[in-house]
Amino acid sequence: MKKTSSATEKAKLQAAIPALPEASDPGEAAPAAPEDVEDLKTRAAKADEHWNRLLRTTADFDNFKKRAAREKQDAVRYGNETLIQKLLPILDNFDMALAAAQTSPADPSSQSVQTGIAMIHQQLRNILLEAGLEEVEASGQKFDPNWHEAVSQQETAEIPEGQVLHQVRKGYKLRDRLLRPASVVVAKAPAPDSSQ
Repeated sequence: MKKTSSATEKAKLQAAIPALPEASDPGEAAPAAPEDVEDLKTRAAKADEHWNRLLRTTADFDNFKKRAAREKQDAVRYGNETLIQKLLPILDNFDMALAAAQTSPADPSSQSVQTGIAMIHQQLRNILLEAGLEEVEASGQKFDPNWHEAVSQQETAEIPEGQVLHQVRKGYKLRDRLLRPASVVVAKAPAPDSSQ
C-alpha cells in the first residue's frame, strides 16, 4: 500500500512541474528564451536583496537582544540608585550628629544619645554597603575631576600641588557609577615671597 501511495505522489509531482523542452543532445542544455534569462536575473537580484535584508535584520535583532540584556542587568544592578541618592544627606546628617556629640561635654545622658546615634549610623551604613554603596577616597589622594569636586584651593608647602588637602563632604559611588563627587580642598604651591 505504501508503495502505491508514493508512486501516486510522484506522478502528481511530475504532473505539477512544467515540462522543459527536450534537448536534441542529452549533454546539451535547452536554449533559454531572453525573457526567461531576464526574469531569472531579476529574481536573483531580488533574492540577493532579500538575503541581505535578512542578514541585516538578524544582526539588528542580535544587537537588540544584547542591548536589552545589558539594560536589564544595569536596571537590576543600579535599581536602587535613586533611593540611595536620597539617603546620602541622611548619612551626612548622622556624620555631623556624631561629630557634634563627640565634642559635647561627657555626661551620662549625652553618652547614651551618642551611642544610639552611632548604632543607627552604623546600621544605615551597613545596609547601604550591602546595596553596593562605596565611599570615594579623597584625603591624601591626587585630585581627580572624575571623582572629586574642588570647592577651593589652599596654599601649602606640606603637601604637593594638586593633592587633596582635606575633604569637605564625602563622595559616594554605587558600584562603579559615581553618585556624588567628594567635595575637596586642593593644595596649591605657595606664592613666591616677593619681599626678598
